[in-house]
Amino acid sequence: QVQLVESGGGLVQAGGSLRLSCAASRSIFSVNAMGWYRQGPGNQREMVAFMLGSGVLNYGDSVKGRFTISRDGAKNTMYLQMNSLRPEDTAVYYCFVDVGSPGAPLLRYWGQGIQVTVSS
Repeated sequence: QVQLVESGGGLVQAGGSLRLSCAASRSIFSVNAMGWYRQGPGNQREMVAFMLGSGVLNYGDSVKGRFTISRDGAKNTMYLQMNSLRPEDTAVYYCFVDVGSPGAPLLRYWGQGIQVTVSS
C-alpha cells in the first residue's frame, strides 16, 4: 500500500508561482511512471506532466516551458514547479504513481487532489 499526500496548493496572482509536493508514505522500488493530472471547472481531466521510471519527461503542450516535474528519491517526494501561472491553470491537481513488477499489472496510486486557483 502506498499513500500519496499532496501539499502546496493555494491562491496566486497571474504570473506567480507555486510548487506542489506529492509525498509517498514509503519508498517505491518499481515505479513505471509518476506525474500530475488536473481538472479545471468545466474541463476534462488532462495530463499535465509525467516522468517515466527511466527519467524521461513529458509535458502537456499548455504547460511546456512553465512547469517542471522533479523528484527527490531520498524524501520519497515528487514536485511540480509551476511558474508564470495563468487563470486557465486553475484546477484541482492530482498526483499519481504507477507501480509495476515483472509479470504483474500496473497499480496506480492517487493523491487526494489539491486546489490551485490563479486570479486575473
